[in-house]
Order: sequence, then structure tokens, then C-alpha cells
Amino acid sequence: QVAAASGHTVVLVDQSEEILKKSTKGIEESLKRVTKKKFADKPEAGAEFIEKTLKNLTTSTDAVAVVHSTDLVIEAIVENQEIKNELFKRLDKFAPEHTIFASNTSSLQITQLANSTTRQDRFGGLHFFNPVPMMKLVEVIKTPMTSQKTFESLVDFSKAVGKSPVSCKDTPGFIVNRLLVPYMMEAVRLFERGDASKEDIDVAMKLGAGYPMGPFELLDYVGLDTSKYIIDGWHSLEPNNPLFAPSPLLNKLVQEKKLGKKTGEGFYKYN
Repeated sequence: QVAAASGHTVVLVDQSEEILKKSTKGIEESLKRVTKKKFADKPEAGAEFIEKTLKNLTTSTDAVAVVHSTDLVIEAIVENQEIKNELFKRLDKFAPEHTIFASNTSSLQITQLANSTTRQDRFGGLHFFNPVPMMKLVEVIKTPMTSQKTFESLVDFSKAVGKSPVSCKDTPGFIVNRLLVPYMMEAVRLFERGDASKEDIDVAMKLGAGYPMGPFELLDYVGLDTSKYIIDGWHSLEPNNPLFAPSPLLNKLVQEKKLGKKTGEGFYKYN
């Protein structure tokens, strides 16, 4: 959405036409919300903006077929190393030589993804934040093999879609999640020890630290399965780091399929 809205030609690829229809509808709804604010007193200009953006956007279920004419591939599929590697390996064979590959992963090592291709110098991380149309930040990740030219192109692209890029080396969680995930896990441990209730911890962080959500609200929003997946991955990388220690309570909730907002229950219940 943000790439199309800033004048880039975008092909959105997913597994089925059904998913793509849902995605396109979601983008249309999101654009309507954006235009309500952006063009409050100019509804005609707003309608034109939506039409122009949607013209820049096409969809496909065949990544290999569309990669031939692509300058930049941004992967945002399931957080699974093997599945991502498989996709990159396949696209690497068909993408033009100049094409840059980037992953939107928040927890996996970019270097390991780059190693599944022959273009390690044209590979980096572009980590956008949810909801992308609202959040200004993009973390641009440079591996030891990423060329300076590739890095600069990724920074330029981030600015061209109206974001504020920050740069980080290929370290677990990059900047934001490296600080945020251990903070959320510490909140769970505080609650597990019985030191404070989850409600009071959430209120304390909202009113005391000025955070828009408390750690338990945020965990439910992110998804408890996603949070567990991240912490398990980091724990296997650094088993002696206490910040990356798994949580029995989080594991129990995931096992019970209480994954947060998306399932109607996590640390809290949702209607």
C-alpha cells in the first residue's frame, strides 16, 4: 500500500486469488481511512489518490513469473527459516542480476537468508512496523556481505515511501525487538512470580512510561505464538542469556491455542 501510494509499481504476490482479493479489499479500506484524514476538505482529490494508488497495484499467485521485471523484492511470508530460504532460492534463479532482495523478518538472521541465494551483496533487511501506513519507522539491516550500494538503495527506497529509516547490523531482533521482546518477557516473569497483576503492570507502563499499550496488551496484539517463536529462536542462539529464557506461562497459553486477539483470548479475553 505505501509503495503504491508513493508512486511505485507494485505486484502483490500471495498463495491464492482468495487471499489476494481479501488483501486488495483491505488496502482499499485502509486507503479510504488515510484519505479521510489527508484530504478531509478535498474529497475529489482523495478519490483521485485512491484510484491512482490502486492503478499502481497488481496481484499475482506466481512469484517466479513476476520477478523477471522487478527491481526490489520484499518478502513478508511466514516466520520460518526453511520456507523463506526455499522462496529466495527459487526467486534467485529467475530475478535479474540487479534485483535487490529484502526480508521483512523481525526475528530471523538476514545473513542466513542471504546465504540461500547467490546475491549476498544485493540482500538486506527492510523491517517495517505495524500498521505500516501509520508507522514511520523502517529498520534497514546490513549484513557483512551487503554492498554499500545496496544499503544506500534500501535507505533511499524507505525514504521514497515516506518512512524514516534507521540502520542496524544483523543482530537478533535488530533495534526495536531486541529491546521490546525481553521487556515483554520480563513483564510475564514479573506476573509469573506473583509480584504484580497483569492489569497493574499494563497500567503502570502506560501511565508511568507513556507507552500506548501495556506489555500484556501488546503480547496479545502481536500474537503469543509469534512472541514464543521469536524468544525460542533467540534462546537456541544464546541459551545462556537470561533475557531469552522461555516462559512456562507463555508456553502453556500457546499450547492451549490462546494466542491473543486473533483467537479471542490470550492474557485477556476479547469479544
